[in-house]
Amino acid sequence: MRGEREMMEAILAFANEEEGIRAVVMNGSRVNPNVRRDPFQDYDIVFFVRKVAPFVRDRDWIRRFGKMMIMQTPDELETEQDAEGEYSRFAFLMQFADGNRIDLTLLPWEQKDQQPRDSLSVLLLDKDGEMEPYPPPSDRDYVTRPPGQAEFAACCNEFWWVSTYIAKGLWRRELPYAKAMMEEPVRHMLVRMLEWHAGMRSGYTAATGKAGKHLQKHLEPRLWEAYAATYADGEYERTWEALLGMGRLFREVAREVAEHAGFDYPEEDDRRVTAHLHYVRALPANAENLYEDAAE
Repeated sequence: MRGEREMMEAILAFANEEEGIRAVVMNGSRVNPNVRRDPFQDYDIVFFVRKVAPFVRDRDWIRRFGKMMIMQTPDELETEQDAEGEYSRFAFLMQFADGNRIDLTLLPWEQKDQQPRDSLSVLLLDKDGEMEPYPPPSDRDYVTRPPGQAEFAACCNEFWWVSTYIAKGLWRRELPYAKAMMEEPVRHMLVRMLEWHAGMRSGYTAATGKAGKHLQKHLEPRLWEAYAATYADGEYERTWEALLGMGRLFREVAREVAEHAGFDYPEEDDRRVTAHLHYVRALPANAENLYEDAAE
């Protein structure tokens, strides 16, 4: 595997040789002073270029960065060209055979002052000396922000609302549906609440990372263990236990976030939905109606 020095030399050598490239910025984890280096870190590179289209039409230049394993161009169909065939942006996500990866985004030079600046950015090359200086990189754009009351309420509502979908899917023995609801909307809300909890404990200085990947560093061991236990396998009863475990964990941390922020936690929604989950779990497989004995 080529090391960082060799990769950076290759990137900057190409940028210096190509007249159309006017500036180079690197962002992401490789410039984050708080992230431990490992061999899976991408090289997140931005080239500010005079014209994007020539680099898109003729892609032979990509070969100089190494032998390709696989490449993705997410802007291929999503970014429209203007009347002159120019792109507003174009990204090449390149995974090389030696394990290195470059996520290279091409942006028009003329838009250099309009592009949002990520706090994890370093200016590597400015041929014209026209780029505004970048402040020292930090993860300030990625720290957890405290929720507003409406945002907190929406998170709670989504968590408990979609939990009923999971119960329905498990009772019907529709594992793919149940898992999709568990791992997408419900887990997203649980992670959001855990992020707020971690932020609350840190004075909202904690950066938990994409999909909460750094949560373990910011949660009490007991809470982390409870969260890890919510990842069930494909067995129905263990998935039921994971769902109920998600509810217990969400309830605990949401109450603390609510108390800290002065919000109301939806106790009645929680109580009714939790009772429904237990009811559906015990419902016979041949049941034809729900709550037959309930009052109209």
